[in-house]
Amino acid sequence: MSDFLSDWYFWIKALHVVSVISWMAGLFYLPRLFVYHTEQVEPGSATDAMFQLMERRLLRAIMGPASIATWVFGLALVFTPGIVDWSEIWPWTKATAVLGMTVFHHWLMARRKDFVMGRYRISGRGYRMMNEVPTVLMLIIVFSVIVRF
Repeated sequence: MSDFLSDWYFWIKALHVVSVISWMAGLFYLPRLFVYHTEQVEPGSATDAMFQLMERRLLRAIMGPASIATWVFGLALVFTPGIVDWSEIWPWTKATAVLGMTVFHHWLMARRKDFVMGRYRISGRGYRMMNEVPTVLMLIIVFSVIVRF
């Protein structure tokens, strides 16, 4: 298995990067949709149904598959011999941030269900603030991998 991972390392790495970009696009966009949904849309209206459809499709068609692909290709990279030295700090900071990103993704899924139930629990301002979470996590991940702190 390790020969396979080593032989396909650059393909796996490229697929990991593409998956991460797709996942991040959704993580940046969905909270922004929630801002507009909260501030501009009346529960039960046709616009509410349209926003719910957009949010569901973004989660199920883009973010879900992209997050799974990110994890699969990322774990393949982790198990490629010579790529990760767990005695260093950077893999631990990256892993922690990726877990945080996954928790944030699931938090967004729960917030979408709030809209389905007609509950607007968080203000537009709250969603704007939460929109910064993936940015902070992304910075930790990128600096961990590139600078290796």
